[in-house]
Amino acid sequence: MNPAEVIKQRMQMYNSPYHRVTDCVRAVWQNEGAGAFYRSYTTQLTMNVPFQAIHFMTYEFLQEHFNPQRRYNPGSHVLSGACAGAVAAAATTPLDVCKTLLNTQESLALNSNITGHITGMASAFRTVYQVGGVTAYFRGVQARVIYQIPSTAIAWSVYEFFKYLITKRQEEWRASK
Repeated sequence: MNPAEVIKQRMQMYNSPYHRVTDCVRAVWQNEGAGAFYRSYTTQLTMNVPFQAIHFMTYEFLQEHFNPQRRYNPGSHVLSGACAGAVAAAATTPLDVCKTLLNTQESLALNSNITGHITGMASAFRTVYQVGGVTAYFRGVQARVIYQIPSTAIAWSVYEFFKYLITKRQEEWRASK
């Protein structure tokens, strides 16, 4: 998914020079090479592991609080899922900011970077700090949290619903034997 993320983010940039996906792919390939599509790969992995860990731990913690009997309870699944996604998104926003910078090579940041291209997580972290200080690591945190809340609420409620259905069918099948 990393190449798709690079293209999506470059096309979403303010004043993006790209009008079609194919234009963007061609320009990135010709000007920066194949490596540009994977420049943020390690950052993506580094972001997803803590995101998922925080997400699952928060969901389980909240389920213990809102649904200690662990029964099928759609309200608790939606609420716990939404909160878990929000916490995980907020906590991993600095990594997402660095990943976006690696993918877009945004010109303001490039102008502040001596080497020209931002390559690797350490370089991205330094550049974000140089350009905007500590607060720059949390740019877009509200949008990221707002995006994750419905996504994780829906995902957990669907997961718990199907888990309930499968468990119920298994119990009914066992009872009929």
